[in-house]
Amino acid sequence: MKEQTEIGKLKEGRYAVVDGEPCKILSIATSKPGKHGAAKSRIDVSGIFDNVKRSIVQPVSAKIYVPIVERRSAQVVSLAGNTLQLMDLKDYEMFEIEVEDASKIEAGQEIPYISSMGKRKLGI
Repeated sequence: MKEQTEIGKLKEGRYAVVDGEPCKILSIATSKPGKHGAAKSRIDVSGIFDNVKRSIVQPVSAKIYVPIVERRSAQVVSLAGNTLQLMDLKDYEMFEIEVEDASKIEAGQEIPYISSMGKRKLGI
């Protein structure tokens, strides 16, 4: 899910959708308006799920999408190698997440995760 807002209303540490990927805003630099043009903002972001750094330059009055990022908790149902089967503690939805190191995680443990635009990752 995402909603629309103006670029001039964004703040560092919040989120924006860039290239179809939910991203965290690292820095915002705004230039002064020129003789014939509007003020422009340069926004540097980092992808929440892929950690790729991106930047965009847009007029301050332009519209941009802001993703709805939810922090939730899940219980580990089972482990299979580096794949975790999790159950959301709020709506009891079952899903799987790939992790790099599953040695610290055990079945029955509650762990936080981040969900946005249909993607999920552990929030550890």
